[in-house]
Amino acid sequence: MGKILYGESGIEVVFDDRAMAHLQLVIGAKLRRRESFFFSWKDDASVGDGRSSIWLDSSIPLYFRYSGSKPVTINREWLDILTLSAHTAQGLQFTGEPNGDTPAPRSQV
Repeated sequence: MGKILYGESGIEVVFDDRAMAHLQLVIGAKLRRRESFFFSWKDDASVGDGRSSIWLDSSIPLYFRYSGSKPVTINREWLDILTLSAHTAQGLQFTGEPNGDTPAPRSQV
């Protein structure tokens, strides 16, 4: 499991490396265009089973830390689904991989 570290807030969001690689591509593309947006996900039951959201902006440092050393194969369909979500008024809503078994993320402060 990898982590996305959000700025200097102490917020860490734990994702499966495969999910995080797809998120990094979507988030990176939006931030390269200087587009700010919300990123939301459903929390794992271990942290309360709620929902979390963070505001992403190119001025806020993000750090993607993968637990594994090998790059993952990108699922184009999943990437398209996440990208379309990121372009909505609600912002990027994390959804699991189509026909996959992606664990729910866990946020930690």
